[in-house]
Amino acid sequence: MTVTFRDRAVLIDGTLVLADLHFGRGATSAVEAPIEDGRDMIDRLDDLLDSMAPRTVALAGDVLHAFDTVPSMVDDRLAALEERVIDANAELIVVAGNHDTMLGEVWDGPIADRYRIDDRTVVVHGHERPAVEAERYVLGHDHPAIEIQGTRRPCFLQGPGGPDGSDVLVLPSFNRFTAGVPINEMGATDFQSPLIVAADPLEPIVRDERADETLQFPPLGTFRNHL
Repeated sequence: MTVTFRDRAVLIDGTLVLADLHFGRGATSAVEAPIEDGRDMIDRLDDLLDSMAPRTVALAGDVLHAFDTVPSMVDDRLAALEERVIDANAELIVVAGNHDTMLGEVWDGPIADRYRIDDRTVVVHGHERPAVEAERYVLGHDHPAIEIQGTRRPCFLQGPGGPDGSDVLVLPSFNRFTAGVPINEMGATDFQSPLIVAADPLEPIVRDERADETLQFPPLGTFRNHL
């Protein structure tokens, strides 16, 4: 299985997975952030489609931010996202998260609770345990970040930390204006996702786009001792 990390997304055997876009977050914030209307995410998705040429794009939940309202620009952003994916000759899969209570109001395509990439890998949002077992779960929900020398950076987490000995691959929020949650001192019970049952085996992975490097750190159980 080929796994490629890029930006805040991951490509797994031809499937590009993004998590926690939280469209509309800026409109519900008390702080004005006009740049956070989703255009940044569309532009970055364009770059990923051009450079990685996925066959499928899977949105791993929390496509929307607000539970009970949909800001006006969200329709346009979702339409633009779908158009870019179609233009790239890829299939768009939308997996619902706990924030997506209004998703059916702005998305008329299928909404899934999971997406199976292959025989062993399932994409979910991660807010609940799915009704299907897998050897590897790819999820979002917790918005992981890691603090190194006072600087917080979004990170992926991967390793055998899932239920029944399964692997998990946790993605950071694709929305750069969503604050990440520092995982440095977190144990399994500190994560919101019930799919994370062990934190110490999880390896933080940081993507440095400027240097075009993917930095892999020791498992949390070891890494904490070096911080």
